[in-house]
Amino acid sequence: METLLEILQELHEDIDFETHERLVDDKVLDSFDIITLVTEINEEFDIAIPAEEIIPENFNSAKALYAMIERLSDY
Repeated sequence: METLLEILQELHEDIDFETHERLVDDKVLDSFDIITLVTEINEEFDIAIPAEEIIPENFNSAKALYAMIERLSDY
């Protein structure tokens, strides 16, 4: 989780990603941020995020993102 938080902080250092739970809904993350996140997560965690996983629910919070990473790492 710490690595993920570091990646998120690089995008928007003024946001508290540990508590914010509406990152997409509140337009904190835009489409460019999500593309950047997918690339960074793929490289850092050695997983591939399939297109069907790129939905707002998976990117609305650090917790949701981390749950997706853990789920994809189990394959």
